[in-house]
Amino acid sequence: GGVAVFDYDNDGRPDLYFVNGAPQPALVKTGPEWSNRLYRNLGNWMFEDVTDQAGLRGEGYGMGVAAADYDNDGWTDLLVTSVGFSRLYRNRGDGTFEDVTARARIPATGWPISAGWFDYDNYGRLDLFIVNYCVWNPATEPFCGDIKAGYRTYCHPKYYKGLPNTLLHNNGDGTFSDVSKESGVGARTGKGMAVAFADYNGDGRIDALVTNDTAPNFLFRNDGAGRFSEVGLPAGIAIIDDGKVLSSMGIEFKDLDNDGRPDVFVTALANESFPYFRNLGAGLFEDLTYRSRIGAASIPHSGWSAGVFDFDNDGWKDIFAANGDVQDNTEMFSNRASRQRNQLFRNRGDGTFDSTLFGSPAQHRGAAFGDLDGDGRVDAVVTRLNEPPAIYRNTSEARNLWLGVKLTARRSNRDAIGARIRVVAAGREQFWTVSTAGGYLSSNEITARFGLGRAQFAELVEVAWPAGGKTLLKDVKGGRVITVVEE
Repeated sequence: GGVAVFDYDNDGRPDLYFVNGAPQPALVKTGPEWSNRLYRNLGNWMFEDVTDQAGLRGEGYGMGVAAADYDNDGWTDLLVTSVGFSRLYRNRGDGTFEDVTARARIPATGWPISAGWFDYDNYGRLDLFIVNYCVWNPATEPFCGDIKAGYRTYCHPKYYKGLPNTLLHNNGDGTFSDVSKESGVGARTGKGMAVAFADYNGDGRIDALVTNDTAPNFLFRNDGAGRFSEVGLPAGIAIIDDGKVLSSMGIEFKDLDNDGRPDVFVTALANESFPYFRNLGAGLFEDLTYRSRIGAASIPHSGWSAGVFDFDNDGWKDIFAANGDVQDNTEMFSNRASRQRNQLFRNRGDGTFDSTLFGSPAQHRGAAFGDLDGDGRVDAVVTRLNEPPAIYRNTSEARNLWLGVKLTARRSNRDAIGARIRVVAAGREQFWTVSTAGGYLSSNEITARFGLGRAQFAELVEVAWPAGGKTLLKDVKGGRVITVVEE
């Protein structure tokens, strides 16, 4: 399942929420071992299980989580996806959450996988994008595998019918309206896995990128007036350069080369590589998977969640991939390993990346990122099938300075999701679109993080707010998190 890194109690320390499954075929949580879990960050790498007090045990076969303040009350809420339905938990601000799914009119959408919050019309209220996978019933699941050889496998996606995605408009009164059809988002059927948001063409409107399993990826261009056009193929991100459709899993939609345009990184299964598409401007991308040295390094692995952050604070965003085979018995019918190590692609700043495998092998799935100990270095939390999660403390050399930027909006949505931050340090520009979405099944800390390298301060911090207008700060000292408030 997925994981969220978010500060549910506003004490300045990121907390953790894990989503868990349930026994098949009933898909009902039959005991505490299946419960979702909320851990409060106490500081000094100590966490307290506060699930029961918070009312966040969850139900059903849980999948993913999306964290954001949908009602602009200053407290981060949770949308949790499960097989057959989603649940919206409103943060009351007293350490407890309220299930408002029915009141908010959140529909059941078949098999929701991932979800993400964004303000597609810039009305100042966060809307909800739910990624749906396929039609599936565990009670009528076909047999896949080899009876004579004595093993069973998960069936190929070709045996299942795909589903359209769901777009819910925030009405501002605690309810949502399903606008999937009229927006154009529901016009395309896929087998969705993940979603990420950015303004890829610079028109001031946030677009949505969706990965599909064994189907072309979708790029929903925001045309304004509540309408989206799916342009993945002409933009160059639907398939890879050789025309193959991949088993795309996780997604990141961030600027990897510091040119101000969001690029695309995708995880996929073994023997496919992890595609990297560079944004050329004019609505076009080019496939740099192998020229960047990501292709050869990733092809033996199956990747799921992903994270694009500057892990060493040198001013260039790096890539984290959570790896593990799709099958849990891979060794019985192939030379691959089910349990795999995670992978870090360090950005060299010249268009290429150095790959490092690290950690214990496991079937990793969800991953979320944030600074868990307040030292300015981005840490990682990764879920693993049938075993406890892995928490990776970032121990990169502390010689490089950093800057965290947390936004509070007044006219835009309160989280300022969709805001574009530009930081200039030592003459180098960096860009960040505020979002908690990305990866696979998971939700990241909302504070924007910038590596300053050896610079002691940022010459300029510029915030372009979703509702319009900019805030400029000059000569901002590094080594701290600053809060910028929309005027």
